[in-house]
Formats: sequence, C-alpha cells, structure tokens
Amino acid sequence: MDNQKKDFKSGFVSLLGRTNVGKSTFLNAILNKKVSIVTPKIQTTRNQIRGILNDTNKQIIFVDTPGIHKSEHELGKNMNSSSLQSLKSSDIILFFAPLNEHIGESDNFLLKILKEKKIPTILLLTKSDLVNNKIILEKISEWKNRYEFNEIIPISSDHKESLQKVIVALEKILPEGVKYYPDDTYSDQPEKFLIREIIREKIIMLTKEEVPYSVGVMVESQEDLPEENTIIISASIIVERKSQKIILVGKNGNMIKKITYQSRKELSNLLNTKIILNLFVKVEEKWRNKSSVLKKLGYNKESY
Repeated sequence: MDNQKKDFKSGFVSLLGRTNVGKSTFLNAILNKKVSIVTPKIQTTRNQIRGILNDTNKQIIFVDTPGIHKSEHELGKNMNSSSLQSLKSSDIILFFAPLNEHIGESDNFLLKILKEKKIPTILLLTKSDLVNNKIILEKISEWKNRYEFNEIIPISSDHKESLQKVIVALEKILPEGVKYYPDDTYSDQPEKFLIREIIREKIIMLTKEEVPYSVGVMVESQEDLPEENTIIISASIIVERKSQKIILVGKNGNMIKKITYQSRKELSNLLNTKIILNLFVKVEEKWRNKSSVLKKLGYNKESY
C-alpha cells in the first residue's frame, strides 16, 4: 500500500473511564483542537468521538467514549454500550481516573473488563494540579495494587509536559501500521455532528437541574452558500416535558436567544464562515427510551 511506511506506527486508542473524569478535555488538549464538547456536568459525551493525531512517524486515533454510569433509560444504556464497544477495535486503552476522588464502583467495573480483555493499558491520573505529591504517590500505589498497567502517568490537561509523556508512552507500544486518515484530518465526525454537539454544549452550560440530561439536538437542514461564505442551519431541540420547553425558550425568548447567539458565534469560529442559525424547541415525551427517536438523534446502538 502507498500509505504503508517502514517503521510507521498507528493505532486506535480508547479513552475509558467513568463520567466526568477529563477524557474530552484531554482529547481537545492533546490535539490542540476542539473535537469533543466539555462541560462541568456529568454524562456530557454521548457518542464515540474520534480525534486524530498526525506526526511524521505515527498516527494515533483517539476514541473518546461516554463515561460509564448507572443508566436508568435506553439512552444511558446505549452510551455505556458505546464505551464498551470501542474496546473491540482498540490497540491501547487510556484509563482515566481523578487523583482527587476515591476509586469507585464504576472504576472497579471497568477494571474487571480490562482483566478480561487484556489490552495494553496506560492509567492516566487526572487533575494532578489539584493535589500534592504525597497524594499522587499514594494513588499510584493504590492503583498498582489493583491492576498491572503498562504505565501510570499523573496528568493535567493544562500542562503540556504531562501530555507529551502520554504521547511518548503510547509510541512505545503502538503497533506498526498504515496511515488511516490524511495528514490534515483531526476528526472523522461529520459537520452535522459538530453543529449538533456545539448547540447541546451551550444548552448544558446555560441551563440547570434536569434540563441538560433531557435534551437532544437534531439538525433538520443545512444549506451551504459558498459564494456568500454562509451556512444556514435549522435545528430542533428535543425535550421531554412542556416545563423544559418553557425553560429553554425563557421569558420573552431570552434563553433561546442566548443559546442561538453562543452556538452561532462558536460555530462561526470553528467553521470559519458566517452562520445563520434557527433553533426550534419540540416536546417528545420520554424520548430517551424511544429507539426510533434515539436512532434519528444518532444514539442507536447500530451507529457504534
């Protein structure tokens, strides 16, 4: 093959861990690109998201996955399934765990799976900037007693030096392979996926309580006008109750205006074009348990 190079390394690296441990933050930081939305709230990532790191002698395909959590509806089950499905094609696993929290039930559940899969695994202890060296050493010792990792690396996504250590550790165990994506590709997600996720990110950041977890976004139409350097987008925000629609619309439409403005501004920067964005809020009762709606929103198991 033309893209086969001697001594060229490539592989798929799954980012695995419980919810809200810093996987998406890590992915954006290590690529220096925004490919996965990030919020302080749990269960933000709902799909597998691939980010590609290109270098002269390697190509690393990172697969960001939803955080493992106790699910109470079909959407949550699909998210967990997405995370575990990613292991089937993984060459290496990056297992994420925060330094400032106890090892929990979800961590132990994932460790049990790792013992069955026997895939090379590097433990990344996140949020190293929030704890002292004594705690870091204690955590490393605690994790060593639970599983034989290839390496254990404390990281902070704000510190480039720790991220570089991860790249070096991955390169040691990456297999020789082909270049799966062109050099200028940093994500394989379609543009509609990015649009949908940016809108959802703004909703999560601007609303509270149960609303962020009951929201889905569907891009209804997208019209590209290259001669005018403009994209016209119409998207529906799906909620489960009328009360949630009222919150999203806001008094005198103020909330939906904020969501539209912030989404349009970020999409314009990311896509380097003028954005005309029209958002509509629709009520679909118990949509998170409806397979037909999940499929339309891209959360069906067949898409994993």
